[in-house]
Amino acid sequence: MSGILVLGLLFVVFWFMLIRPQRSRAREQQDLIASLEPGDEIVTAGGLYGVITEVDGEVLKVEIADGLVVRTARNAVAGIVEEEDEDGDDEDDVPAEAEPVDAPEGAPPDPPRAAE
Repeated sequence: MSGILVLGLLFVVFWFMLIRPQRSRAREQQDLIASLEPGDEIVTAGGLYGVITEVDGEVLKVEIADGLVVRTARNAVAGIVEEEDEDGDDEDDVPAEAEPVDAPEGAPPDPPRAAE
């Protein structure tokens, strides 16, 4: 009897750890695909970035360069590219100039650099 209880408990844990989150992600992807419209900047599963110019059922026309429009399946869209900040940078970017870090005491000196 306790074996069946343990098996049931394992199934419940399995459900909440694996199946439920996977269904949630699938639902979010379906909602994203259904909401695509002209003007959205997207990235495809193949890694192409572009702007949707036309939606025709399950086919999207995507401009990936000036004047270069390709057709792709609606289901090939991996995501919508998020807008950038006003200053043109993403919020999570690392600063371009990082301060140098001093070597800890007792560390060997840097090797000499070759003349350029």
